[in-house]
Amino acid sequence: MTDKVTKQADEVKLIVFACEAGMGSSLMGANQLKKMVKKAKLDIKVIHAPVQQIPDSADIVVTHQGMAKSAFNKAPHAAIVPFMLFINDPAVKGLVAKLQDGQPIVSEL
Repeated sequence: MTDKVTKQADEVKLIVFACEAGMGSSLMGANQLKKMVKKAKLDIKVIHAPVQQIPDSADIVVTHQGMAKSAFNKAPHAAIVPFMLFINDPAVKGLVAKLQDGQPIVSEL
């Protein structure tokens, strides 16, 4: 897990907000991310999925830091962005800001 995946902002088409079972607070976090992406006028699809169901087309996986290893194992081709708080986490806000500024996204494992 030492290889860092980097995705250029203009390459990002799908962000997966991944969780353990697909319910509760993670769904709220996914909806918040969708709104942030829309407000930033980014042409990026955001979906919510359990870690074991991350699609191969995922460019970025946003997941709780406790699940980052599992997300990497399921989607080693995606940039992993771990967070601590399901709502208003600085890592999620920073992700959207970087994408809006055209900056690359690098896995943070």
